[in-house]
Amino acid sequence: MSTGAIRQRASGGLIAANPGAALIGLAAFVSFVLSVSLWFADSRQEALFVGLWVPSILSLGAFVAALGAGRS
Repeated sequence: MSTGAIRQRASGGLIAANPGAALIGLAAFVSFVLSVSLWFADSRQEALFVGLWVPSILSLGAFVAALGAGRS
């Protein structure tokens, strides 16, 4: 089995096992892209505000993951 196939199989299993993690990652990525778009559209204050969402979303994901790990 090739390395690419192993990575694809492992990541597919991770998303299937925890779709919430994929949703958190997607939300953080969309927030980052929106922030960069606003920055280059000369809406600097809005870009900084939206940029602060990224660590907040990721922190929420870590908190939820820690709660889930404590239940097992």
